[in-house]
Amino acid sequence: MSETVLQVSNLEVQFQTDSQLVQAVNGVSFEVKRGQTIGIVGESGSGKSVTALAVMGLVPSPGKITHGQVLFREPDAAGEAIDLVKLPHRQLEHYRGGSISMIFQEPMSSLNPVYTIGFQLVEAICLHKRISKAGAQQEAIARLQEVKLLPSDEELKQQYNDDLRQVERHKYDFLERYPHELSGGQMQRVMIAMAIACDPALLIADEPTTALDVTVQSTILDLLRDLRDRRGMSIMFITHDLGIIAEIADAVVVMYQGEIVEAGSVWEVFSNPQHPYTKGLLTCRPQLERRFRRLPTVSDFMQVEPGADGRPVIQAKATDIQQALQGAEVVSPAEQLERLAALQEKPPLVSVTHLRVGFPIRGVFGQTKRYFMAVNDVSFAVYPGETLGLVGESGCGKSTLARTLLQLIKPLDGQVMFEGQDLTTLSPDRLRRLRQDMQIIFQNPFSSLDSRMTIGEAVMEPMLIHKKPITRKLQRDEAAYLLERVGLSAAAMNRYPHEFSGGQRQRICIARALALKPKFIICDESVSALDVSVQAQVLNLLKELQQEFSLTYIFISHDLSVVKFMSDRIVVMNKGQIEEIAPAEQLYREPKRDYTRHLIAAIPVGSLERIRERQAQRGISVS
Repeated sequence: MSETVLQVSNLEVQFQTDSQLVQAVNGVSFEVKRGQTIGIVGESGSGKSVTALAVMGLVPSPGKITHGQVLFREPDAAGEAIDLVKLPHRQLEHYRGGSISMIFQEPMSSLNPVYTIGFQLVEAICLHKRISKAGAQQEAIARLQEVKLLPSDEELKQQYNDDLRQVERHKYDFLERYPHELSGGQMQRVMIAMAIACDPALLIADEPTTALDVTVQSTILDLLRDLRDRRGMSIMFITHDLGIIAEIADAVVVMYQGEIVEAGSVWEVFSNPQHPYTKGLLTCRPQLERRFRRLPTVSDFMQVEPGADGRPVIQAKATDIQQALQGAEVVSPAEQLERLAALQEKPPLVSVTHLRVGFPIRGVFGQTKRYFMAVNDVSFAVYPGETLGLVGESGCGKSTLARTLLQLIKPLDGQVMFEGQDLTTLSPDRLRRLRQDMQIIFQNPFSSLDSRMTIGEAVMEPMLIHKKPITRKLQRDEAAYLLERVGLSAAAMNRYPHEFSGGQRQRICIARALALKPKFIICDESVSALDVSVQAQVLNLLKELQQEFSLTYIFISHDLSVVKFMSDRIVVMNKGQIEEIAPAEQLYREPKRDYTRHLIAAIPVGSLERIRERQAQRGISVS
């Protein structure tokens, strides 16, 4: 790793808006060596992605690079490094997508839905290589095999008994698929195949695993490590999750509000963090080995105050990591079991019996040929005041089950009892009245809120529908109280959703869910799209609100560490069925099913032992 591939020096990027000048990146400097993975970490708005876009020459208008150098040197090229900032657009295109490639966060928005994946791969290859269409198709197939999306030729020959026509048909049929025919993990592999198709010296991966299940995430990280080691490729890996950085990075750059606040080897940053912001990021993710009563947050380590020049000044609080964790207070397994036993002394609030939900598969003339069973013979109970965690990979039936409990989807068979009433047999009017006691918080807060309504109107809307409270003034007072209770100002009631961050919008959705004083709330992946620091704040808030309003939760997520922190018991789902149900601590310590063990093993723990193991595999000794 002696040869420097990329050197960024004093990079500054500004965005001139109608009202102010925003310094998105301010004096950023770092370098990436050949075969090295550098992790760039920080919350949304820290400047991570803008830095990556500046390297690629893709800073969107009205942004522009105002200062600095981005020196790039191809590993086998002789001569001076090239400053990409000064390079004319036409020359920059030679490097972009060729010597430097990028994987974006959301693969569905990166792939064109009207073209096949084969067309898009071939197009990318032909753009940077002098090659025939047939040769580009062979190259595309080879790259798909390299990312393990297609079986190797030997595996296909074995599958089709050496029938070469069938082997070739299988490979070319896959090229004819459209993006919507692939899962999220498969689409991300297509993006990786496209990125490595022209043998880049530097691969920029911008949050490539954020929207993926932990198992798929683990597979993608393994794939990127393998490609890096086999090709000698350098990687800039951008994420907000330090647990993932521990799995893949050699060096770490921590960014906050456009500046680098800490940098060093992955071992140095994790074993001895210096900056309070880094300490906060390291501790705010739920830990599997111990369960805290509340999660530490970044605000436990630092506070930000405006300086004399208007720029924020970070002041460290007199707290180290161990003091913060002691203040968080560990909940013992015995205390968890005692709480669960007390909850189960009451009759269940929700009881599900032999629930089956299927989606029709149409045959000839639109007739139902058969059903795809998304939920197949599921039974469980939820007790008042309990948090029941629901985990599993995408497609296992979690969200379908949640919507069926609220009768947003009608089941084929089974019962859903709520306070002794079978929801599946209720008339629409009775179900509508009962729905005020049952609410749901969805995964994407922006799509959950009407962009044309102020947040005050959004929180009051359920009250208007159900006429609670009766007068408009009481409704506004209640909305103001709820917004303040979830950590927002009542003065913000006249603002619109786009004026808030992702974490703030999720708080608005929580306030809206509380508007009718429900007894039961389903949290459907409600924190999976948030930064780990914001996620910790929302998880703490949900726990506080559960105590204050005597709420019962079903908490859905693919992240077992988050579910373990929140839940009294955990249900593990796989292919529409329940694999196992157990108290949270017991399920983690003594999983009974292989599928559960597989989920637990895929969680990025970010421990020093794990870092030492990963670095040893790279031939790097740490002390």
